[in-house]
Amino acid sequence: MKVLFVYPKSNPLISRHVSMLTDGLQQSVTIGTADSVSAIRKAVKEQEPDIIHCHGLPSVSAARAILSGINKGSRLVLTLHGQMEPWATDKNKKVPAIYWQKQLITRAYSVILLGRLELTNFKKLGWNRRTEEIHNAVTTNTISLQEMCTATFAVYQKVMDSNTLELMDEPTVRMLRAIIKVGIMGDRRWTVVLPSEEVNWRHLLLYAEHENIRNYVDYGISILGLSVPAIDTSRIAAYFPDHYETPRPIREKVGDYNGKETDYLVRIIHQLRQQPLLLHLIELTRELYRDTVDDEQLAERLEEKKLTAFTRSLMQVLDEQTALDEGYMPLSPTDNRLTRQIRQQLDNHLNIED
Repeated sequence: MKVLFVYPKSNPLISRHVSMLTDGLQQSVTIGTADSVSAIRKAVKEQEPDIIHCHGLPSVSAARAILSGINKGSRLVLTLHGQMEPWATDKNKKVPAIYWQKQLITRAYSVILLGRLELTNFKKLGWNRRTEEIHNAVTTNTISLQEMCTATFAVYQKVMDSNTLELMDEPTVRMLRAIIKVGIMGDRRWTVVLPSEEVNWRHLLLYAEHENIRNYVDYGISILGLSVPAIDTSRIAAYFPDHYETPRPIREKVGDYNGKETDYLVRIIHQLRQQPLLLHLIELTRELYRDTVDDEQLAERLEEKKLTAFTRSLMQVLDEQTALDEGYMPLSPTDNRLTRQIRQQLDNHLNIED
């Protein structure tokens, strides 16, 4: 894990805090530092940090450089160092610089506050719910250096365990698709060729946990006989979008299957138009493989419900996500603007900025 500390070296308290973290974390992370706009841009380009940890609120130009790093894939952790105390955000005074940094604050994966008063005041603003309280060993004896470093590293790990789809490399994505296919079909003969490259199982399994498809993934892994590290993903902390809810089985959204296959499939597709979720794509794929599906009748009902265009785009996404064979598609797939929209919604489901 690579972390870039951005901080004002002219501030002795912040400099001491960063120095203590650097010493205490050197065995766990690779640390770089930057204290100017040019240094930030250079470090982002050359070091490609996983996390930019900004200490204090930077100038507008420095904030832009940090945001540029975020847009290139770095994730932001922000420690405010007292800028959220009530006296610093009193709206009756001259508008403080902090309000010009709102965009930076809202895009942070985590905001670390150094005390309860600052935390309470920050929460009132409602700019970012992903907060952590970690006292500063430089200014208080309520926390030791080791405790401060341990708590800070836990935040970094939590950040990197969030929205792992965004972090997956290509072999891991291909392995996920293959496992999903086998998990749906219950037969390894249906699978595509497995990637020969190394797979990041932590990313894959955490994504499965957060999308509530771990049962399908575990089943697929079992059928394939893959050797996978034992990772209890249910106990690993992560950050989520404000309105995130753990996906629930499709029947909880559309009602139970009542023996009418066409009606049930139309209800599922209608729900997917409202909110496409990977779990529901898997459940739809399972239904489409049933022998009781009447493709002609289903196509007619979809036309009546004005779902034909959406379903064609959805079939393309099913091909990509669950490897649904075209022979089981009620309508031919199409790749268009609507298809791209569905992909984007799936990709952004765990995105904190969505």
